[in-house]
Amino acid sequence: MPEVVLGVCGGIAAYKACELLRLFTESGHGVRVVPTASALRFVGEPTWAALSNRPVATEVWDDAHEVPHVRIGRAAELVVVAPATADILAKAAHGIADDLLTNTLLTATCPVVYAPAMHTEMWENPATRANVATLRSRGAIVIEPAVGRLTGRDTGKGRLPEPAAIFEYALRVLRARRRDLAGRHVVVTAGGTREPLDPVRFLGNRSSGKQGYALARAALARGARVTLIAANVTLPDPAGADVLRVGTTEELRKATVEAAAGADIVVMAAAPADFRPATVAEQKIKKTDGGAPDPITLVTNPDIAAELGAAKGPGQVLVAFAAETHGALEHARQKMVRKRADLIVVNEVGADRVFGQDRNTVTVLGADGSAEALDELSKDDVADRIFDHVVVQLDGQVGGGPQV
Repeated sequence: MPEVVLGVCGGIAAYKACELLRLFTESGHGVRVVPTASALRFVGEPTWAALSNRPVATEVWDDAHEVPHVRIGRAAELVVVAPATADILAKAAHGIADDLLTNTLLTATCPVVYAPAMHTEMWENPATRANVATLRSRGAIVIEPAVGRLTGRDTGKGRLPEPAAIFEYALRVLRARRRDLAGRHVVVTAGGTREPLDPVRFLGNRSSGKQGYALARAALARGARVTLIAANVTLPDPAGADVLRVGTTEELRKATVEAAAGADIVVMAAAPADFRPATVAEQKIKKTDGGAPDPITLVTNPDIAAELGAAKGPGQVLVAFAAETHGALEHARQKMVRKRADLIVVNEVGADRVFGQDRNTVTVLGADGSAEALDELSKDDVADRIFDHVVVQLDGQVGGGPQV
C-alpha cells in the first residue's frame, strides 16, 4: 500500500483537502494527515482521523517515543501539501522546522508536491515567487494555482486546483518517480484550431486535446515547468500547467513562438487548420432560395512546426505530430525533414479513430532513423513513452534537427 503524507495548511481551501484525502484512501493509499495548527481552525482533527482511519498529530511532542518528526517523512512515498499557504512555502524554502509538518518536509526523501492556495497578490509577491523558485530548484514540485473565485468577492490566480486534478497529478508522480525533466521548460500545444467563416461558422477539426493534455501531465509529473497552449479544449486544466488559450491557427502560432523562445522542449500535439477562408463575412451567410452558395476561397495557414524547426537553437528538442488518413509513415518522414523536427509522432486518424478517444496507437520516428511502434495504449502511457524518447534526445542533443 503506497504511503502518502497529506499536509494541510490554514486556509479556506482546507475543506477541499477532505475530498483529496477521500480520493487517496478509496484508491488504496495509506494516508497520514499532518495538519498545521491553523488548519485545524478550518477542519477539525476528528474529521481527518475519520477520513484517514489513522490518528492525527500536529506537534513533534505527540507520540514523542516514535520520533514522528523523522519517521513520518522517511516512511512516505509521496508528500502532498494542499492547500500550501505562502507561509508554508516560505518556511520550506528557508528550512524552518517549527511544527510537525515542517519537520516532515525537511526529513522527506520522496517527491514533495505543493498545491498553493492564496490571494493573487500573495502569489505574485516577489517574496513568494522567490520561495517558489527556490523550492523548484531543489526538486520540489510547486504546481501553479488555478484561476477563479477566491474568498469574498475576489477572483484571480491563487485558487486551489480541484482535488481530482491534484490527485491525478499525484498519481503520475507516484508512478513515474522520475525527475528527468526537472529544471526543464516544456511547451505543449493541444486541441484543434478554428478558422472563422462568418460570425457563427468556422472551419475546424475533430481534435479533442486529450493527447496534448496527457503530454502536459506527463511532463509535470517528471518535474518540468509546463506551458500548455490549448486551442478550443474543454478539458480540465492539468494541475500545475500554465495554460494559454487560443482559437485560430494564427493565435496558436503567436503564442507558441513566444513560449518556445528559450524552452527546452516543444511538443506540437495540437491540430492546426492547414487552411483558412480568404475572407470572413461580417454577417451570417444566408441561404438563398434555390441558389447555390458562393464558393469559399481558402488560403494556406503558416506551418508553425516548420517555423519553430528553422528557428530552434542548440539543445532544444522539437516534437512534431503527423495525423494521417493514409500513407502515414511515408508522409511523416517527409514532414520530419521539412519541419526539422527531432521526433515525429505518427498516427492514423479518422472519424472514429484517435480523435476524442482515451487510447492511441502511434509510431515514434526519430531524426536519427529510429522508429518505435507502440501498440494501443492509454494516452497518458503514450505521453510517457514519448518523453522517454525526448530524454534520450536531450542526453545526446548537439543541436539542429535532421540534416537536409
